[in-house]
Amino acid sequence: MVVDLRSDTVTRPSAGMRAAMAEAEVGDDVYGEDPTVAALEAEVAALLGHEAALFAPSGSMANQIALQLLVPRGEELLCDADAHVVTYEIGAAAAIGGISTRTWPAAGGQLDPDVVAGMVRPDGYFAVPTRAIAVEQTHNRAGGGVIPLSTLRELRRVADAAGVGLHCDGARIWHAHVADGVPLGEYGQLFDTLSVCLSKGLGAPVGSLVVGSADRIERARWIRKRMGGGMRQAGVLAAAGRYALREHIGRLADDHERAARLAEALAPSGLLGYPVRTNIVPLDLTKAALDAHALAAAARERGVLVSVLGPRTVRLVTHLDLDDAGLDQAIEVLTGIVSG
Repeated sequence: MVVDLRSDTVTRPSAGMRAAMAEAEVGDDVYGEDPTVAALEAEVAALLGHEAALFAPSGSMANQIALQLLVPRGEELLCDADAHVVTYEIGAAAAIGGISTRTWPAAGGQLDPDVVAGMVRPDGYFAVPTRAIAVEQTHNRAGGGVIPLSTLRELRRVADAAGVGLHCDGARIWHAHVADGVPLGEYGQLFDTLSVCLSKGLGAPVGSLVVGSADRIERARWIRKRMGGGMRQAGVLAAAGRYALREHIGRLADDHERAARLAEALAPSGLLGYPVRTNIVPLDLTKAALDAHALAAAARERGVLVSVLGPRTVRLVTHLDLDDAGLDQAIEVLTGIVSG
């Protein structure tokens, strides 16, 4: 048996999800006529306490649409140095949105709002003005770290004082909601825009949404079309997302519990990169005898797939398609490799 811990995007639609997709009522969404897409957008907007939402093919597109809503061309976004929007989106903010970015040192869930406040540039003599701040909840490269609600509230005050927008890359915000018990609407009301993902953790095959005010989402439809993201009978995909929201948020606690078991098994190796809060277990191999590629190759030979994030960084992710038998196999293989 192959155990795939590379990402929570590797899941396959369940039988119930496939049935929902097959039975979906559809129309042409570019004309605004797909009822299942419209229902999904309304449900997600309501969950996050906003007026509207827009279905997009990917999390990267959803993020980049949101950033273009907040930051005019040639102006500035502030974010974490390890943020997905500047690490894994192939320079899209600059290449597509014409957005300049500046980063604070990677801190994951432990960001300091005072540091961010000190970075904001006002309008001035040929300076690039800051127009928005982006954070990631949960934080991918920081091991699924959860930014505390109190920190986000303080960051909202920073944004308000500076007169800039605040965006949340909420690809895994569902995990933060389950881990800390914070209502999704309470998170949502802190941000001007959010992106949320249906294919990370929730088990849908594709799809993310941009969330915000009605005016912003109307603009977002034009940006999505310009970026090639207009889809026709997209209700078959939206139906999977609606099923995922209904059936798979509560069960994320199972993924968190399995990640905690995996982290506990690997803790004696001294290789855990961050405390494990949700479904991501990061390994820091700086002091290990083998590097990330060597560990990944050794694990693959034994039927376990892991993700290499850097020369000395490995990521393990628990998800819907990982059961206890798979977890036990992964623990046996990985503990055997790291113990030498």
